[in-house]
Amino acid sequence: MESYPLDSTRTYFSTDLLTLEGEDGEKTLMLGEWINVDPVRIHRMAVREKTILLDNFELFLPLMSKLRRADPLYYKKIMGLQLIIDFPGYPTGIEAKIPFDTDPVGFYKWWRKGKHEDKIHLSLGNQIKLFQKVNKTEPKILLKKDLEILGC
Repeated sequence: MESYPLDSTRTYFSTDLLTLEGEDGEKTLMLGEWINVDPVRIHRMAVREKTILLDNFELFLPLMSKLRRADPLYYKKIMGLQLIIDFPGYPTGIEAKIPFDTDPVGFYKWWRKGKHEDKIHLSLGNQIKLFQKVNKTEPKILLKKDLEILGC
């Protein structure tokens, strides 16, 4: 079987062949197939490792859609505050970053006290930012565990 090694200088489309090492040895598939077989691996290669360039419309957008369905936990983690949430006061879903930035106390109440921690992943850095903002305006609502993270 012919091998198609990764070329980090080119942009890949759905019908381009790529050979990757797997548990069963080398495997060659079209990129459109790789997205279905191992979407997390392809996403990591494209975003974290930056070893593969994917055409945005033909591969990257379908990859994100596939990730949302195939691995919801990974998807929540990578999306972070870009995730669309149902937040009180908005008629439709809204990007989590908006209430996080504009209404940190309301966001904290929704996220932590409203038991919506499973709906969105906040990195430790974003948690600290949120706790600091809430601590400045309404420190009494912070839970003990969150105060401990701030060192209060």
